[in-house]
Amino acid sequence: MGGILDRRHFKLISGTANKKLADEVSKILKIPLTPVEIKRFHDGEIYCRVLESVRGCDVYIIQPTSPDASLHLMELLILVDALKRSSPDKITAVIPYYGYCRQDKKTKPREPITAKLVANMIATAGVNRVIMFDLHVAQVQGFFDIPSDNLDVIPLFADYIADKKLKDIVIVSPDAGGAARARAFGKVLNAPIAIVDKRRPEQNVSEVENVIGDVKSKTAFLVDDIIDTAGSITEASNILLKFGAKEIYALATHGVLSNPAIERISNSKIKEIIITNTIEIPIEKMASKLKVISIAPLLAETIKRTHEGLPMGIIYEEMYRRLERKIKK
Repeated sequence: MGGILDRRHFKLISGTANKKLADEVSKILKIPLTPVEIKRFHDGEIYCRVLESVRGCDVYIIQPTSPDASLHLMELLILVDALKRSSPDKITAVIPYYGYCRQDKKTKPREPITAKLVANMIATAGVNRVIMFDLHVAQVQGFFDIPSDNLDVIPLFADYIADKKLKDIVIVSPDAGGAARARAFGKVLNAPIAIVDKRRPEQNVSEVENVIGDVKSKTAFLVDDIIDTAGSITEASNILLKFGAKEIYALATHGVLSNPAIERISNSKIKEIIITNTIEIPIEKMASKLKVISIAPLLAETIKRTHEGLPMGIIYEEMYRRLERKIKK
């Protein structure tokens, strides 16, 4: 990473949702985190105060709206309000995991589209730009009326897969909705794809379990954006085994890992589950099968280039070129 950021006009701030990630980014950028005071009153209300001047600065707040999503979202909005009243030049909200992203459309009458509501709240609070990772559906990016970036982590996962030097791999989507993601992985890794088809045609009729594509005697990599309760990923792995898969790995950007995820993962036949640190994983949830890849280097480069007005496409092109050379060896 070339160049040194101007500390006088660049500020990096962390909320409480993922301080470890913010610390990693701070070390890479060689910029200390701007001190903030964040506390909660006895009734649960949040208080935030920025402890040094941000006047005229380009400010970046790292705060995923991960569980507790509502609490961390409110903390982000209050931090933004505190900053907005302190005359910064620009405020960028870095939201590695965008909570409420799964409520992106109405499927039943009188339902909210909460992903849009949250986007409106963030913009109204005073954010000038948003940086996110692997949205549940790419269309959510269009809910923002301010500039937004939806960063791709495929090169990080693909690099990890390539390092394993496995033969006869297949990229698998756990459902039809994730086919585009599996296709993108397959293209990068020059690997075939498959889709797990599990559905109940009608009430009181047995579930149909099928795999579209060939997984027999192959090492399967299940790819998804979120692992929440781990029900979908573990059920998909069982179906793949029935259809003759030799070994199963799982990849997901966001490890929400709500109960009973860890129990399901530990009892599953999945050999390894690889996630990123968009969400901080507490020690009690670090199952032996979990492997965490850090997004900090990619995020630090994104923040630096956004501050300097430089494109990220060049970085992704270089990552894919390195990956291509690795795969050909």
